[in-house]
Amino acid sequence: MKNTEIIKGIVIGAAAVLLITWLVQSLSGVAAEKTDNSYQILRNQITKMNKMVVLEQDFSTIQKTSVAFELLGNKISENEIIAFTKTNAQVSYDLNKMVIEVDSLDRKLIIRNLPDAEIRITPSVEIQSIDDSFLNRIDDSQIKKVTQSAKDDAVKRVDQTRLRSEGRKQLMDNLNNIFILAKALNYSVVDETKTISLSELSRL
Repeated sequence: MKNTEIIKGIVIGAAAVLLITWLVQSLSGVAAEKTDNSYQILRNQITKMNKMVVLEQDFSTIQKTSVAFELLGNKISENEIIAFTKTNAQVSYDLNKMVIEVDSLDRKLIIRNLPDAEIRITPSVEIQSIDDSFLNRIDDSQIKKVTQSAKDDAVKRVDQTRLRSEGRKQLMDNLNNIFILAKALNYSVVDETKTISLSELSRL
């Protein structure tokens, strides 16, 4: 009788151990699967991101340049060149250079590196009018000088500080999609670049 009770106790104890082991493994499997799914969701969102953020501005200007003709130190005529300049200015961020790590164990989205802004200014000059005379012929060297001057003036007119600021906002709008998703998945955002201000993160 005693042997029967002992065997019964052993069987019940073994069954209990097996049940507990199965429950622990099942819960661990669910937790691991959930963690893995969160990781994959974040990685996929990062991969889907546009590889280039570009913000463009276009403007045009007209520049009038007087060309004087002198003889023996005296100006005998003054002619005019009218140049029309179209300028395209753009700020871009190459997101292929972005490094964002997803730490599934500590549930952190770590920003390791963000690309620097690249400014490109492309002026295109068209000579619209050349008012010269028989005595004062405007030659190619003068036209090249006026063209270069118009290009230099166009570059100076671009407000690069404003362009960078607006480009930065566009970059943050793109990154916000990842940050919001990370918070929804209970990931904290860690900025190791020290370039994202608290005011930018507070919008998330």
